Amino acid sequence: MQGSKLYVGNLNYSVTNEQLKELFTKYGEVVKADIIQGKGFGFVEMANKESAEKAQTELNNTDFEGRALRIDEARPPKPRSFGPSRGGFGSSGGGFGPSRGGYSGNRSGFGGRGSYGAKRGGQKRDNRRERGSRDRGY
Repeated sequence: MQGSKLYVGNLNYSVTNEQLKELFTKYGEVVKADIIQGKGFGFVEMANKESAEKAQTELNNTDFEGRALRIDEARPPKPRSFGPSRGGFGSSGGGFGPSRGGYSGNRSGFGGRGSYGAKRGGQKRDNRRERGSRDRGY
């Protein structure tokens, strides 16, 4: 283990930051305890690496508030990519952005590439058949 920050998973949704901190203080000084609300997991930062290792080995798979805890070394978050993707607002892969049509107001209308509301291609109102309104041409 390289760091002193732990991931604590499979938490009961009723567990508070204070309860989590109290649980980990048995194994050393707790610098910070944060639960991600509504997700069932959190993070505990211990004062040193040794305390974190001890807490991990002692508490992993133990029951806390009716659920078996899963404790691992916390990993840094994955970088979020805001580059080309498939959808979203304003991305280059479609969705509601200007680059492939989408609903941008001036390109292809809803759905890109000449679909509903297209200004280029497709059938224009003036190109209808020149038959009478009652003659359907069946």
